[in-house]
Amino acid sequence: MAPSPVSPVPPVDLELRLVRYFTVVAEELHFGRAADALHLAQPSLSRQIRRLEQQLGARLLDRTPRGTRLTEAGEVFLPQARELLRTAGRAAASARSAAGQGPFTVGYTTHQIVTPAVRELRRRHPEADVRTLHVDWSEPRAALLDHRVDVVVTRFLFISDDLDITVLYDEPRVLLVPLGHRLAGKKSVTLADFADEPLPRFTGADRAGANPPGHTNLGALVDTLEDKLELVASGEVVSLAPAGFRGSLRPDIAAVPIEDADPVQVVLATRAGDRHPLFPTFRRAAETHLVPAPAS
Repeated sequence: MAPSPVSPVPPVDLELRLVRYFTVVAEELHFGRAADALHLAQPSLSRQIRRLEQQLGARLLDRTPRGTRLTEAGEVFLPQARELLRTAGRAAASARSAAGQGPFTVGYTTHQIVTPAVRELRRRHPEADVRTLHVDWSEPRAALLDHRVDVVVTRFLFISDDLDITVLYDEPRVLLVPLGHRLAGKKSVTLADFADEPLPRFTGADRAGANPPGHTNLGALVDTLEDKLELVASGEVVSLAPAGFRGSLRPDIAAVPIEDADPVQVVLATRAGDRHPLFPTFRRAAETHLVPAPAS
């Protein structure tokens, strides 16, 4: 017997403005504070929330003597409402990007100097609104997919799904150790020299390849560059780092070249399929002007 056809889900015309109002009330759990945050009169906000509930056919919020609480339907709807707003924001940003409207934002991570390429882009497009934004070492991919930046110059230590990658150059790696470490005075080391030493442990998709393949002795979890350097200085771990870090290290840390570690690639990353009119010019400027620093 053939299965009965699945009935199509009837369309629901949700107003994003009302969805945003709901998320603010859900975060505040207080209509008065939410109304202040939204610069609305409280009775008006209450009417807007009732309109949204009517559109959904479900009650989202209950008022109690102790304040406001989410109903079961509200608990289910809240994360999807937030994602709906994020998706709408990304869609609008993509449309503006494709049309060349709005600012063109160049992201860069620690120790990446983008000034020459940005200067060239501004010279060639003086009418454009070109901006720069520092991106945390663990967020180049997220910053692109969230449309905080249009391109990012960074070291390639992240998953490239949904991104286009242009390699600019290879950067050697060094080993960071505390000054009193047995390897601190060496001219160079190999991976075997510290195979038994603990390395930092990283989470997420934005530190892929930070440690050598197969190294299983992992120490404390690291979320920030500063935390990593503190762990190295205190002797809890040793750590690989790009050679470009040597010029700005703490005085209690030594950097030793690694003979056989794979270099890290410095790349220009953008969203896959992004067609911002300024990107080709910036890519050419980056390939011309963003080159490795001379060896010290």
